[in-house]
Amino acid sequence: MDDLLYLAIPLFLALLGLEQALLYRAQRAGRDVRGARREDTLASLAMGVGNVLISASVKVFLLAAYLWLYEHRLFDLGAGPAVWVLLFFVEDCTYYWWHRASHEVRFLWAAHVNHHSSEYYNYSTALRQSYTTPFTVPLFYWWLPLVGFHPLMIFTQVAISLLYQFWIHTETIDRLPRWFEAIFNTPSHHRVHHGANVEYLDRNHGGILILWDRLFGSFEPERARVRYGLTRNVRTYNPLRIAFHEWAALGRDLARASTWHARLGALFAAPGWSPDGTTKTSRQLRAEQDAERRRLAGVPDALAPNAPGLAS
Repeated sequence: MDDLLYLAIPLFLALLGLEQALLYRAQRAGRDVRGARREDTLASLAMGVGNVLISASVKVFLLAAYLWLYEHRLFDLGAGPAVWVLLFFVEDCTYYWWHRASHEVRFLWAAHVNHHSSEYYNYSTALRQSYTTPFTVPLFYWWLPLVGFHPLMIFTQVAISLLYQFWIHTETIDRLPRWFEAIFNTPSHHRVHHGANVEYLDRNHGGILILWDRLFGSFEPERARVRYGLTRNVRTYNPLRIAFHEWAALGRDLARASTWHARLGALFAAPGWSPDGTTKTSRQLRAEQDAERRRLAGVPDALAPNAPGLAS
């Protein structure tokens, strides 16, 4: 299972080098490309190394828990080719909901936010992995061994998904054939996911497949040029600050909260939520942007797509 990722490390490094060469060549040719920054790349690599070490430690206990659940499984699925195909779709859908929840639930976002903290988008960004998502992923994956998927199959499919998602973290690949873009996650789709543009916030959560986003209403195509990073960037290359800055902010919000409503909101509401409305969630920001566009276009609010009394 993990051997897949370890064996891929030389490939990751080779692709990093190739990408940098392509970006340098494009810059020399006068193309408008953003390239990379050395300090940012080193911070991403430090995050990746930390994630590997923490994940390896957690996996010992996680494997034991999954094996216990598997011993009490509800179904005997076996390990034939059909089961692997089924696991491919089931794991990818599970990843989608974990990933979407990690953007829509504050304490899960605190674990995931560091992957979005770079203002650059390249293969080193793919390695900017969290120190704390190894503890949040099992909250969504525990049901897989319980229904009958062997834990080693699960870990293998997770590794395959991570391998796939590496190559989509680049600006050097433009749009792919329409049939591929319609089914699979691609660099174009994932650039949107890393965008801080209001229309791109919390969009395109798929792992290997983009079908889940199309099915569950979170898909957004790449139109305007993507502005990478966070709505409020952390402005640091310190791996520890990158890893824990949102946990620290969450702790401060909990300490300031004077009611249970505020405490629960700080933990479980969407990032950007505040009890007094002084900060806004991505949904609120998008609604404001849509309202402003309608105003500029002279469209009355009563004719908005989701206005009360109209079919959505």
